[in-house]
Amino acid sequence: MAITVTDPRPINRAEEILTPKALAFVEELHTRFAGTRNELLAARTAKRQRVAETGKLDFLPETKDVRDGDWKVAPAPAALQDRRVEMTGPASPAKMAINALNSGAKVWLADLEDASTPTWANVIDAILNLRDAAQGTLSYTSDEGKEYRLRTDAPLAVVVARPRGWHMQEKHLLLNGEPAVGALVDFGLHFFHIAKQLVLNGQGPYYYLPKMESHLEARLWNDVFVFAQDYLGLNQGTIRATVLIETIPAAFEMDEILYELRDHASGLNAGRWDYLFSIIKYFRDAGEEFVLPDRASVVMTAPFMRAYTELLVKTCHKRGAFAMGGMAAVIPNRRHPEVTAAAFDKVRADKTREANDGFDGSWVAHPDLVPTCREVFDSVLGDKPNQVDKQRPEVSVTAEQLLDVSSADGQVTEAGLRLNLYVAVAYTAVWLSGNGAVAIHNLMEDAATAEISRSQVWQQIRNKSILADTGNTVTKELVEKILAEETERLRTEFGDEAFRRYYKPASDLIADICLSDDYTDFLTTPAYELVD
Repeated sequence: MAITVTDPRPINRAEEILTPKALAFVEELHTRFAGTRNELLAARTAKRQRVAETGKLDFLPETKDVRDGDWKVAPAPAALQDRRVEMTGPASPAKMAINALNSGAKVWLADLEDASTPTWANVIDAILNLRDAAQGTLSYTSDEGKEYRLRTDAPLAVVVARPRGWHMQEKHLLLNGEPAVGALVDFGLHFFHIAKQLVLNGQGPYYYLPKMESHLEARLWNDVFVFAQDYLGLNQGTIRATVLIETIPAAFEMDEILYELRDHASGLNAGRWDYLFSIIKYFRDAGEEFVLPDRASVVMTAPFMRAYTELLVKTCHKRGAFAMGGMAAVIPNRRHPEVTAAAFDKVRADKTREANDGFDGSWVAHPDLVPTCREVFDSVLGDKPNQVDKQRPEVSVTAEQLLDVSSADGQVTEAGLRLNLYVAVAYTAVWLSGNGAVAIHNLMEDAATAEISRSQVWQQIRNKSILADTGNTVTKELVEKILAEETERLRTEFGDEAFRRYYKPASDLIADICLSDDYTDFLTTPAYELVD
């Protein structure tokens, strides 16, 4: 297998990351594991087709012994014992990385996935920033002369990096002429350059693993970890991984996923927005009972979402793993303090629910939310670093409860359809410009919310949904009309130049995937072809 770099210098200092030895490691990862990854992606498609025929998913009979077994994951290292508040955000540019590390959060989810557009420059810059951070040298000076440095007056957040999901490719690294696997590129470059330094720092190479749909995909990650640790001469178990349960099939395999990663597992996360996206995607053609109401009205107290989160807490704590809560995406708006105050109240209520349910910590998307989240979990945890000892034996969740989408309160409205199209285009446009974390209407949006938005539109067209506020039926013609209106609104908001470069291509892409008879599995796959 021969590896080719199409652009060896996308940014200054890229040669420090794209070294011959690092590329040889990435090549070896592909030689050993890319074939299995391809087989598992094919298995996803086959399983989805089977489920589409029945509208049913269930716990796997062949792994019942794992669910019934008396086993636990490896004890967490000291650096990951306390995760009561986790900051999320991209690792590029350096300014955002420094702000996240300095935020006062216990953990920073350094995101190379949904909150990062995987331009080649962003990919390499993220690894470079994370290496500099591990070495304590990360800094940034703005054009105005403002300096950003890593704080020395308090601990920095512990880094947990999130590589791309198994489905993404990296077109700037070619293996025998074929695009590399994005996940193996992100993991490979990060682990090769930074793992040993992190160990010297008293921490380790820690990862969030996204978008998995089965325990066999977790097994593949475990095989990657075992090989990588041997390759660099690190002790087995040095790597620790937290898995995002953000697909509906994975919700039926929580025990099995932890079991496959048990020597490297540290927990599971309730990735709520991608989870809703996955439900829509998986049951997009299963009938009206799987049509969700407007996105904003689907709350975590909906019965099917309660079933999901309570099962996650029970499973994690039974296995000695951490249960991590979902995202608080509010962005403070100093021009509208009353709006921000109301939003913070909702965040506090959401985090209070999570802490009382047994979650060990939760996510925030802005440093200003760190104190609110910490205060809530402090009030429940006290001096304890976590509440893994809080077992939930009373929780018993059935397949029917996980799939009870029709019990969600709310309606499908034209206002919701209009908002979905606005958000899908607005997010995609900024993503195309190279920024994967986008503030829209005082919320920090990432790819997951855009995925829900465009998927709801496709599903509503398919089901000819009746809009509660206007009585209109969702058709391709109606969607085309509203999309044109929202696209013009974005042109007036952002100007002709930005519209021409980003918003018009984004609108064209959203039109293509929403109006097509065939469903596009991931918005970011065709969008990736439009970026450098």
